[in-house]
Amino acid sequence: MRITSITAGAGGMYCGSCIRDNALAKALLQLGHEVLLVPLYTPPRTDGPSVSEQRVFFGGISVYLEQYSRLFRSTPWMVDRLWESPWLLRAVSQRGVQTQPEQLGELTVSILEGQHGHQQKEFDKLVHWLQTQPSPDVIDISNSMLISLAPALKQALGRPICCTLQGENIFLDHLSEPYRSRALSLIREHAQSVDRFIAVSDYCAGYMAEYLQIPGAKLDVVPLGISVDEFSPTRRSSERPFTVGYLGRIAPEKGVHLLCDAYHRLREQNEFEDCRLEFAGYLGPEHRGYLEGLTRQISDWGLQNEIRYRGPLEFEDKVSFFRELDLFAVPATYDDPKGLALLEAMACGVPVIAPDRGTYTEFIQRTGGGVLVPPEDPESLMAELVRLRNDDAGRSALGQSGSRAVREQYSADAMAVRALDVYSRLHAASN
Repeated sequence: MRITSITAGAGGMYCGSCIRDNALAKALLQLGHEVLLVPLYTPPRTDGPSVSEQRVFFGGISVYLEQYSRLFRSTPWMVDRLWESPWLLRAVSQRGVQTQPEQLGELTVSILEGQHGHQQKEFDKLVHWLQTQPSPDVIDISNSMLISLAPALKQALGRPICCTLQGENIFLDHLSEPYRSRALSLIREHAQSVDRFIAVSDYCAGYMAEYLQIPGAKLDVVPLGISVDEFSPTRRSSERPFTVGYLGRIAPEKGVHLLCDAYHRLREQNEFEDCRLEFAGYLGPEHRGYLEGLTRQISDWGLQNEIRYRGPLEFEDKVSFFRELDLFAVPATYDDPKGLALLEAMACGVPVIAPDRGTYTEFIQRTGGGVLVPPEDPESLMAELVRLRNDDAGRSALGQSGSRAVREQYSADAMAVRALDVYSRLHAASN
């Protein structure tokens, strides 16, 4: 098949959606299909080599300039290329790009207004370029925040369109009014131009179907998948400290403070004499104050030599990080629709502790690779840390079960096969 997939960069941040989109495209290519992965806003930051096109459409600089200046809405396309080069977008991304929904309501609505918004020129550029490429069998829009592309692409290319749902409600629900209501209305309106929706988990499917008013008959589930060969388990040395870890964005909603609180409680009880808590991940400029406050709290507890922030990790460092851990914890304070890091940790044979919510429940129940605790409950989290610390055989069994199940159910190859089933049915129906 020939598939055109449209993805969105997230500035300088590692983004679960970007990683998922790239892994799917790579797996489809390896299966012998033609895939055109087209990035929007900024070059995607992914694990390993990106298979996306070099050219970035809807360049973040252009989108911003067109939103706030009439002049840039009518500049010639060739002039726009001056600030649309991937190296410039990448450089700007490294300095921090505003991705907080509280600050992006007006811009979000303008993008969702499609060819009636301030970024009409960007829609025209993308459509014009796609018309010069081989006609695809299917077009996959990688998240519903890009769904305003559907009417324009359907009219210009006449090909079936599917849209992947990856938990966009989290962004939408943080928009201020009247932008949230308007954005939601526009997404529901554009959904009429989408032939099929794909959700990345059963939880996401159920929630987003109701949230966006999508008929269940129009929705398929293609679970997340990772490149499992890159996350092989290794035997951990018994001579090093017992290590608990977290990997993800450093932000209040991710709940790192809850994990630190649980660790502090067990140390107050003189548990874990030889142990460490390590956390790593992207820190946005808007959350530096959060980390600074957490660092002060850790120092006040006298645990600065035991609890450490490792910073953002490149792919090889991330895999090494997982292999250093005895337990992996994700204490999120919201219903996560993806939870990619859980799959990666389990693939490495690391047992997981997760709150009983969102996709975490689904992952743990299907893999047997960890345990669930009540959400936002440091005391319960502490108790589970202590229990598993004292149960070597139990940890080993959880690790083996998780690693085996991820390889069977959540590989990138399995994701590609399931996606192809949806694409094939969609293509057949269009003919």
